Amino acid sequence: MNGFVYVDKPEGITSFVAVAKIRRIFGIKKAGHTGTLDPMATGVLPIAIGHATRFIELIPSHDKAYRAKFILGKTTDTLDITGNVTGEYEVKADVQAVKNALASFRGEIEQIPPMYSAIKKDGVRLYDLARQGIEIERESRKVTIHSLELISYCEETAEYEIECECSSGTYIRTLIADIGDSLGCGATMTSLRRTKANGICIDKCYTFEELEKLKDEGNIESAVEGVDSLVVYDKIKVTAPQAKRFSNGGELDCGRFGGKKEPGLYRVYSPNNEFLGVGEIDENKTQLSVKRVFVR
Repeated sequence: MNGFVYVDKPEGITSFVAVAKIRRIFGIKKAGHTGTLDPMATGVLPIAIGHATRFIELIPSHDKAYRAKFILGKTTDTLDITGNVTGEYEVKADVQAVKNALASFRGEIEQIPPMYSAIKKDGVRLYDLARQGIEIERESRKVTIHSLELISYCEETAEYEIECECSSGTYIRTLIADIGDSLGCGATMTSLRRTKANGICIDKCYTFEELEKLKDEGNIESAVEGVDSLVVYDKIKVTAPQAKRFSNGGELDCGRFGGKKEPGLYRVYSPNNEFLGVGEIDENKTQLSVKRVFVR
């Protein structure tokens, strides 16, 4: 089997463990996730199986969506409830103040990645340094908050829930911590659910229990989406001779496709609509070279 399985990751396991579970359920050796989710986070986690793993790095960057809960008046070293408490503060902000704060974070903002993240510095993950008590300077990066809405709250306990659509690379923990700083009382994320990633919504995802049931029913293949389902570039259909040449790693002359094609990556298909792989048109718009061949 080759393709992508859209998993609804449960709380309490790493993305690596989620991949191991998929290997066991499907009885395969090759599998890999398309983007890390923290152990406390739940939700959308597409996992590649078989030869689809070779296409993970070619999946275009997509906006993401989350639901998150947080509490005001507390800060931790991990910016979420799993960390060590670094401060507790009086909360004077009311719900209107929180709404006003959310409004100020919509649009393009600067964000400093947290120390407890998978970003590498000189080949070392930041979270590995953080666990050693080492904190290093991180450069801020631009991210875009497309929407940020308050969906529930309890002023008495200073607990709030938000819904956020944002660009890839946005850290919700950091966003919440920055909101808390802007309110003068700090904030800590208490739960996180990713509801959309790689263009896949949570209602298209399977829990591990659902996958186990499909396996028992002998219908596990129905949970596997095509290899080209996440590699969503424009499509080029080639002739049978061209398909053979492309599959053997040969370049193709762009002048034979019909119509002008811009430089960049493309999904390549045979005359009978069989996915062959991903190709790249050069800056001169003359050649389509092989970026990745799909081997069945």
